[in-house]
Amino acid sequence: MSRTTASRVVARGCRPVVRAPGQPVGRRAAPVVELVFPALDTAWAMEVMRGVVDSGLDVVMSAAARRGPTWAQDLVGARRAGVVLVACPIGDAERRVLARAGVPLVQVDPVDQALLSVGATNRAGGATAAEHLLSLGHRRVGVVGGPRDMLCSRARLDGFRAALAEAGIGFDPALVRHADFTREGGRRQAADLLRLPDRPTAVFAGNDEQALGVIEAARAAGLSVPGDLSVVGFDDLPAAWRSSPALSTVRQPLAAMGTRAGWMLADLIEGRPPASDRVELATRLVVRASTARPPAR
Repeated sequence: MSRTTASRVVARGCRPVVRAPGQPVGRRAAPVVELVFPALDTAWAMEVMRGVVDSGLDVVMSAAARRGPTWAQDLVGARRAGVVLVACPIGDAERRVLARAGVPLVQVDPVDQALLSVGATNRAGGATAAEHLLSLGHRRVGVVGGPRDMLCSRARLDGFRAALAEAGIGFDPALVRHADFTREGGRRQAADLLRLPDRPTAVFAGNDEQALGVIEAARAAGLSVPGDLSVVGFDDLPAAWRSSPALSTVRQPLAAMGTRAGWMLADLIEGRPPASDRVELATRLVVRASTARPPAR
């Protein structure tokens, strides 16, 4: 298989950007696929995009919020070879349009268990975060989770709860809040947790952006991190190690997830059945300076 084909990215409304060669699909020019994100302006999205491009596919990026009622028909008319949905839902009518046209579909960070997908071991990651905080001596741990309706959010919280149960620590629903995966969402919900009479000594956040918001809320409340409050995130984006203090977090291999999704989609485009309907790549804990033993009380 030739390795001379360069992949390119075309964000809607932007000029094409030529990327380094990845693994091309077949001996022909790489097919163009639609890569759909909830939003385009996040480091999380850029990591996944980089991985899909490295798979050798040419990519057109679009935002889910801009999908109109004729999105699926327009995509077929534009002769897209396939679609990668990243943490985005798709309606039954849209799926039928794509299926009739023979346009394959793969999810990254799935929201629909019925579709082919690539994700991370979110449940294991949540458990690892809890085990780390418990090993430091924390017993009153709060959670600022992602949206309740997202599979990854539920899996991370399930893993966290399971680790508490394994350690014989009761789960307190009063210490759980939910927000969108933004810094402001994390800041707002953490501020609520930190106003409790018996506030938590640590917080596990659903992603790094939320965790950075938790740190902001702690500082606004006059608390130090990790002296008064330990914080663990999820993702391991560049902002995690650039923050002050550097953020302990659960790393999910976002670029590798994008690459595996690209390979899966390339198989479908070329008429080869995927080796698996669902792929989960391993997460791992990265310990930095935002976690420590709880303060003496």
